[in-house]
Amino acid sequence: MHSIPDSSRFSLVLIKPTHYDDDGYPIQWLRSVMPSNTLACMYALADDARERKLLGHGVHFDIETCDETNQRVWPERIIRDLKAKGGRSMIGLIGVQSNQYPRALDLARQFRAAGLPVAIGGFHVSGCISMLPEMPAELKEAQAMGVALFAGEAEERRLDEVLLDAWNGAMKPLYNFMDTLPSLEGAPQPFLPRKHIERTAGTYTSVDLGRGCPYQCSFCTIINVQGHKSRFRTPDDLEKIIRENAKQGIDRFFVTDDNFARNHDWEVLLDRIIELREKEGIHCGFTIQVDTLCHKIPHFIEKATRAGVRRVFIGLENINPENLIAAKKRQNKITEYRAMLQKWRTHGAITYAGYIIGFPADTKESILRDIEIIKRELPIDILEFFMLTPLPGSEDHQTMVRNAEWMDPDINKYDTNHRVTHHPKMSDAEWEEAYRSAWSAFYSYEHIRTIVKRAAQIPNGRPKTIMRTIAWFRLMIEHEGVHPLEGGALRMKHRRDRRWGLPVESPLRFYPRYWSETVVKATKYLRFYLRTEAILRGVMKAPERYAYTDIAITPLQEEEFEQLGLFHATSGGEAALAVHHRRIAIRSSGPSAA
Repeated sequence: MHSIPDSSRFSLVLIKPTHYDDDGYPIQWLRSVMPSNTLACMYALADDARERKLLGHGVHFDIETCDETNQRVWPERIIRDLKAKGGRSMIGLIGVQSNQYPRALDLARQFRAAGLPVAIGGFHVSGCISMLPEMPAELKEAQAMGVALFAGEAEERRLDEVLLDAWNGAMKPLYNFMDTLPSLEGAPQPFLPRKHIERTAGTYTSVDLGRGCPYQCSFCTIINVQGHKSRFRTPDDLEKIIRENAKQGIDRFFVTDDNFARNHDWEVLLDRIIELREKEGIHCGFTIQVDTLCHKIPHFIEKATRAGVRRVFIGLENINPENLIAAKKRQNKITEYRAMLQKWRTHGAITYAGYIIGFPADTKESILRDIEIIKRELPIDILEFFMLTPLPGSEDHQTMVRNAEWMDPDINKYDTNHRVTHHPKMSDAEWEEAYRSAWSAFYSYEHIRTIVKRAAQIPNGRPKTIMRTIAWFRLMIEHEGVHPLEGGALRMKHRRDRRWGLPVESPLRFYPRYWSETVVKATKYLRFYLRTEAILRGVMKAPERYAYTDIAITPLQEEEFEQLGLFHATSGGEAALAVHHRRIAIRSSGPSAA
């Protein structure tokens, strides 16, 4: 029996869309890997508006959230439920990246057909508004449907304006807040109820302690969407986030800051966490993102690991200085890579490094050569590869638009796992093959054994955790065809959710293929698991386990750098080594030499 529609009710539905696979089906999992910080931020802001009675004291304000990477979106059910509730409503498609925009538009199309107010926000809208001289066709298409676009961030009660307009039935075509970025101090802290967090593998939630980045990397969208000036949450904000999540049994956090090491309050933030852990017994673990010079900050790594940082993502990007300079990533010094990675390893943290394939100086041969150097000389636990992609909102994309260079018109492919441009030296086929070969080379069984040996050699190493992570990375690329950051446990597909414009397949074709694919993948997963478990057992039981060594985990003196291929494979590497030696000489000679 349906309740009587309530005219004083407002329903807000927040959806974080996924994106389509190559067959046009939403990429969705029983358990996804990455938590959505945008969903946590927007839920907190909406809940704050509800607590403040923004729409009036007599209005019943409902908030529903959905992360489509781990939960199916049923537009017809949402439409039916909203009409049954009565009152007014709004659908917010939030945190929409470029590759997710086609899916967001398809969902918006269905909601608008039912007459529901819809808004789309996220990096694609903000990046295009920020960097392009005119609005691209896909944004105009949304506005033609009556969809409102939101550019910028929603703190400082900017969401209030949208909610009030939706309540009054007068939403604007565009809410543009790109000119001024809000402060994060004292803003409602990101939060999601446990029932949503349980849908992620490992029960991770997320938090951003800072936004913005001072660097100039040409491939990056963050600097043009979140700004060059960094903005931060306070230690009190962080403590509240930890305590509120502890109440619901959540103690694992993915810190989404592009570079936590450049947060000027890093020490007081870490000290606050250490105090909660050591004085109050509030356990918490963190994954953070840092730059390649973080080890130069006195006590940073020591305090980070003491505070519970167990996984560290590092934007390595490349080992060829010429490529780094071309991308304006001048802050990366290849002469510091080894010391930085070895220090994290010594303190028991698992290192993830991002590596971009397709810089202008790359060839297939140079890419594979560089991967072998990395395997031999850098103690990286997990290496994740990305296709160089001109993401809307980046300087690279802006330049290519200005120069009328070819880019794939299907922005669903802009996921850094697909080639969407041409390369100056490699053919399209060579570039794609180089990308696939890089994954295969790094995650060969031989190198998997080496990575585990390195982890098992130290008392605080985590070989079992590293092996599980390796399995996730290799299996996602090899058998699911998605980047590991978009991966998860047990791929879910729904026949009727296919991309707009593609035919709905017959049940007689769809279901047998889906279940047979699932069984085949499960068999391959099992085969891989048995083989890697055998590798792990062999390493852990080896009598020489703690005596293992190789050049990657061996600290070298400055004069021993000459033996590393890292500095001799490219002219840029030679130049970087020469500069490094000059700096050492100047320091050792004292102030008079300088």
